[in-house]
Amino acid sequence: MDQGTFRTKILGAQPDVRAPDGSDVRLLLEMSRGSMAHFALSAGMVSRAVAHKTIEEIWFFLRGKGRMWRRNGRHEEVVDVAPGVSITIPTGTQFQLRNDGDEPLEAIGVTMPPWPGANEALHVEGFWEPTVDPS
Repeated sequence: MDQGTFRTKILGAQPDVRAPDGSDVRLLLEMSRGSMAHFALSAGMVSRAVAHKTIEEIWFFLRGKGRMWRRNGRHEEVVDVAPGVSITIPTGTQFQLRNDGDEPLEAIGVTMPPWPGANEALHVEGFWEPTVDPS
């Protein structure tokens, strides 16, 4: 991709893909050092727990309410997430998202470097029992 080219994209009405954790993903833009996507987890659902091999992410929550579990080595925590909350997911961190509300839990995520593909995520033992469709 030519880094001197400006790009603009409008958030799609339908998901582009399903993330390895089971959330719906609408792809946004990508550059050489990062990519951005919109993530949504349906009301009352719990994602599958995953860890990323090589990337790190920053998420900013836009809608809904829930909790995010993260574990990296001996450090482990569950944090409340809602509009205005931003979290980091360092490389290798195990994480899982739970929607505790009655509307979709939505976030924008920045992935650094850009998402390399489906083999990036490893399924791990989570904090909660997942309820999303495993496909």
